[in-house]
Amino acid sequence: MEQRIGSSSQPLEGAGFDPAFIPGLTSPASGRTKEDGPEKEPEVAASEEVEEAEEAVPEPEDTAEAEPSEEEEPAADGPVFEASDRRARLVADHRGVRMSLDDQECEFRWDEIGAVETETARFGKRYTVTVHTPDRRWYPIEIEAPARSRFKEWDEQLDAVLDAYFEENAE
Repeated sequence: MEQRIGSSSQPLEGAGFDPAFIPGLTSPASGRTKEDGPEKEPEVAASEEVEEAEEAVPEPEDTAEAEPSEEEEPAADGPVFEASDRRARLVADHRGVRMSLDDQECEFRWDEIGAVETETARFGKRYTVTVHTPDRRWYPIEIEAPARSRFKEWDEQLDAVLDAYFEENAE
């Protein structure tokens, strides 16, 4: 009988071991072969880099006209729900649901949302809103309320927004 020397287990892959791994978009780091090697940047002359940098910088007056900020966008007359704490922020309005936690942000249009679920902690002041998508993925965010009495107010505001903008597909 032959025995192998060394471990018989395969190396683990995925987001738990490679923070840059995104299923379907990137390949696992261990999946790269030695033949691939590191990708090298093409060398560019210093004068070309300066010219490219100068071309990339827009003129100050062009910047103001080119991209209007979110505040300049005309606001809808419908209801708006906003809740935030020191780390998390949730906004639901005519455009959809936008969530941010620290430096991470995501946005869902109303046609991308399958369901919106709210939950309150039995103890403490955490208000959880979970956005479910039709492809069976869910995105929760926890917001710490200043007081437990805000839960009822937040539920009413979010229900008003969902009633105004969210339409369930009757299939």
